[in-house]
Amino acid sequence: MVIRQLRYLTALAREKHFGRAAAACHVSQPTLSAAIRQLEQDLGVPIVERGQRFKGLTPEGKRVLEWAHRILADCEALQQDLSQARQGLTGRLRLGAIPVALPAVSLVTAPFCAAHPGVSITILSQTSTEIQRCLDAFEIDIGMTYLDNEPLINVRTEPLYRERYVLLTAATGPLSKRKTLRWAEAASVPLCLLTPDMQNRRILDGIFRSVNRAPAPAIETNSVLTLCSHVRDGHWSSVVPHTFLHVFGVPAGMRAIPLVEPEPTHMVGLAIADREPAPPIAQALMLAARKQKLQAIVDRPAGGRGDR
Repeated sequence: MVIRQLRYLTALAREKHFGRAAAACHVSQPTLSAAIRQLEQDLGVPIVERGQRFKGLTPEGKRVLEWAHRILADCEALQQDLSQARQGLTGRLRLGAIPVALPAVSLVTAPFCAAHPGVSITILSQTSTEIQRCLDAFEIDIGMTYLDNEPLINVRTEPLYRERYVLLTAATGPLSKRKTLRWAEAASVPLCLLTPDMQNRRILDGIFRSVNRAPAPAIETNSVLTLCSHVRDGHWSSVVPHTFLHVFGVPAGMRAIPLVEPEPTHMVGLAIADREPAPPIAQALMLAARKQKLQAIVDRPAGGRGDR
């Protein structure tokens, strides 16, 4: 068994097609197929369901895939550790972030990249459930997600900031004069919200339930950009984290009204798999984030844009 065979296997499981997996690995399809067969011979178990097309992995193959992810992650961590000793951190960091945290991701990654120019970062928009799954499967190195609402397991965490909530609405609408708005009132406003598979939506639904209300949003989306564009172009309002205001300010023609009664907050932070040794790049990002005073930064809205 060699590392190359494990890389081919993970590519096949990801692409679910021999040809695409071979292309992703920059080898011919016969080369990839031969390597998978050799891996089966070396381990003495069938890995791939045989057929004219890729049908999936056998039960043994799924076990092998779990170990392949773990072994490849450890190999990558070893390479990072050795490069750090020679020339500083190098390699690629894969970060999954819940959509509502995306406006704040650069507050963590930008100073980290400045301190470690040899590291490149891939940032993926994922649900909190996907982040947990991808951490477990070694498909991402670190997640940026809620830490105190739905339980995370087998992770180490680093708190970053607590988000609170505002109603983003038209500056010329019926709420234009309001300084604050009660959650019970917000439930009756024409709303566009994130879809229920997003933890942010589940948090908002829980707050509305606490005041005996159940909003019926006219628009649901899993895209933060789509959410904001509908507030801009339609007669809808939306409940968004206050961190949006740090990046965008209050968009022209809109108002951000603080929501009260109650005034809940939820912690957003970083999570990495709880294993030793921790991947050096992921551990370095956790340490760098600890030095940033993100709460003070996200509480300060961008200036000069829109009506607040």
